[in-house]
Amino acid sequence: MKRLNWQISLAFLLVLLSTILYFIHYKIFGDVHHIFIYLIGDIAFVPIEVLLVTLIIHRLLEVREKRILLKKMNMVIGTFFSEVGTTLLKMISEFDEQSETIRKTLVVTAEWTDKAFSATSKRIKGYDSTINLGKGNLESLKHFLKDKRGFLLGLLENQNLLEHETFTDLLWAVFHATDELVLRKDINNLSHNDAEHIVVDIKRAYSLLITEWLAYMEHLRQDYPFLFSLAMRTNPFDPSATPEIK
Repeated sequence: MKRLNWQISLAFLLVLLSTILYFIHYKIFGDVHHIFIYLIGDIAFVPIEVLLVTLIIHRLLEVREKRILLKKMNMVIGTFFSEVGTTLLKMISEFDEQSETIRKTLVVTAEWTDKAFSATSKRIKGYDSTINLGKGNLESLKHFLKDKRGFLLGLLENQNLLEHETFTDLLWAVFHATDELVLRKDINNLSHNDAEHIVVDIKRAYSLLITEWLAYMEHLRQDYPFLFSLAMRTNPFDPSATPEIK
């Protein structure tokens, strides 16, 4: 209400100022005809001005703001994969009985094009992993996620990420899987139903992780070649990957 009153007062002040200036103009030159010619001309230009400001300039500013926001979000996403995501993909893939199939698909190289990323993205959306809790180290996964819980919580508090729905979904999925694992006292002695529940949670997080990781790799290839080089050399799906340059 106070803001509205301030705007009304400002509008009244501007109109009053304009009236005073026109009055001064009339007193000096005494030419009403000249005043009305320019007044009507200015009013006639208002719709075009509105078009330029609201539809063109505003749109350009909006696109620029989105680019800046996207850059900030990608920095946060990069931090996530550096701190949690890459290692988590490695650990969860150990539970996946079909990991060899997905690994061949996701060994990203410097020769990959936009078309290759797009085709791979479509392919992995239909990927149905088979999570076997006895195949990997569930205790290590639990402790890893427990140690990263504070970091994940900090990311969820980042307001910029609200604009990135798919990554926010990923964070919630990982955070939920973390809570489920941490709350189990004996993670290696689960009932059948409890184990099935954990499988669903891990599978959900795994699927979203793969999708976001691939999108992040594409972003690095386009905008940060030096980071893309390191990401390829630490690819969680490439058994031969090494950060050392041979």
